[in-house]
Amino acid sequence: METTEPRSLLRGILRTEKGQVMHMRYLPDGEQMKSADAYTIEKIGIPSLVLMERAALKVVEALYERKMDLSRVLVVCGSGNNGGDGFAVARLLHERGVCVEVLFAGRESSLSEECALQKQIAERMGIPVFTDLPDREYTVVTDALFGVGLKREISGKYAKIIEWMNVQACRKVAVDIPSGVCAQTGRILGIAFRAELTVSMECVKLGCELFPGKSCSGETIAAPIGISTKIFDGNTEVCFTYDREDIPLLLPVRSADSHKGSYGKVLMITGSSGMAGACFLSAKAAYSVGAGLVQVYTAEENRSVIQQLLPEAIVSCYGGYDHAQLSQLLGWADVVCIGSGLGTDGTSEKILIHTLKEAHVPCVIDADGLNLLSRHKELLKESRMTPILTPHVMEMSRLTGKSVGEIKTGRMEILRGFIEEYPAVCALKDSRTVVAQRGRQMFLNLAGNNAMAKAGSGDVLAGTITGLLAQGLDVFEGAELGVFLHACGGDEARREKGAYSVLARDLISGIAKILCKQDKGEN
Repeated sequence: METTEPRSLLRGILRTEKGQVMHMRYLPDGEQMKSADAYTIEKIGIPSLVLMERAALKVVEALYERKMDLSRVLVVCGSGNNGGDGFAVARLLHERGVCVEVLFAGRESSLSEECALQKQIAERMGIPVFTDLPDREYTVVTDALFGVGLKREISGKYAKIIEWMNVQACRKVAVDIPSGVCAQTGRILGIAFRAELTVSMECVKLGCELFPGKSCSGETIAAPIGISTKIFDGNTEVCFTYDREDIPLLLPVRSADSHKGSYGKVLMITGSSGMAGACFLSAKAAYSVGAGLVQVYTAEENRSVIQQLLPEAIVSCYGGYDHAQLSQLLGWADVVCIGSGLGTDGTSEKILIHTLKEAHVPCVIDADGLNLLSRHKELLKESRMTPILTPHVMEMSRLTGKSVGEIKTGRMEILRGFIEEYPAVCALKDSRTVVAQRGRQMFLNLAGNNAMAKAGSGDVLAGTITGLLAQGLDVFEGAELGVFLHACGGDEARREKGAYSVLARDLISGIAKILCKQDKGEN
């Protein structure tokens, strides 16, 4: 069946300083979604049962759209409103002639008003409703056991039911969120239903996109049912993401009447002796996303390599710390990138400190720059510009003093604490990269893949962000778009070379393909 609602219904609207209207897809946690649900019911006046009927219809539509074998369907329902959605799904399938049964795993005494009504209707229509695990085989198992409000560990009979659901040899679909996945953190609450498809109401929940919750959510789709997301607008606690079709509205504008100076002068302070590759990757990435002029400041030993690999770049070299030369270069630049392959010796440390103290333009700090910065975090508060940091979890561990494990399980809270303390934009890199700045909504990147886990990938990201900043994007916009383009480029590279053979340079080629498609008006 076709879904006719426009995708814009699933999005918030953001107006940039340039007056552009951009759409972003919200990723609320459970509490935030419950607030939007309550706002819709209490302030707008759409009854809860209407929303429940729409939710059930969207689940049924998804089953038919994916041509699932519906010859025998089991819906597992709890006693809350998620269970009410499940009973309504069973009824709609029954009305279409599907052989559907319901395993009611909740408690009669705990039934919500809406769930009790939906259960009563299903039973009156003759749909089999039972409470013991069946010994039959099914073609589809639909999970409507627990909703977004679950916070406790699952144990006892509920754990046994989910374990039974997981071992069934059939298609598996979750209503709103897989039971057992924490909607806020993606943590597995003891055990979780392993869905191949999760049909989320209005918005995909944050926990469905954070690992390990993503591993249990499978394909996630946001189904518009009329819940207002107005209360998410401007709420810095609510995360958002972008999709490929958003890229044209995010890219900096290129004028017909322009020259290389119109698109910014980039200074790349990268590459100690023997690390010319980092210089090349970051500088080429900056050029590839549209920067007008790139000057590389690197160790003298790298000069000939860079001149051969990237003749478009200006190459300036150092044999040691040169205060006057560095000051002159910083005065020339519209944006600075420092750290990729820089090393952590005394010369590199002096260069970083000088740069952070004297630069008055946006400054992207990556790799060794971050490791050096962890010794001088006070510079973040003293700097005349807003630095953009691109740490992976180990580098973030050095910056915050938190363990890698703590960052993995509590990245949002730790990142929020960091940006509240330091006036910086931080792109915390991982399988799900998060971009944050004080006073802004966090961007969660959902693009990209495991083929990108290669040496040099971070250098390409640093160059991508820097090249976008050179063209006039503000520090947060440049960081979020850089992360997203970098990941989309990785998806293009994987399509061409597979999961194993992608190199960092292929990400740049992938980004170029993405931008070429946008220039041609293609998706």
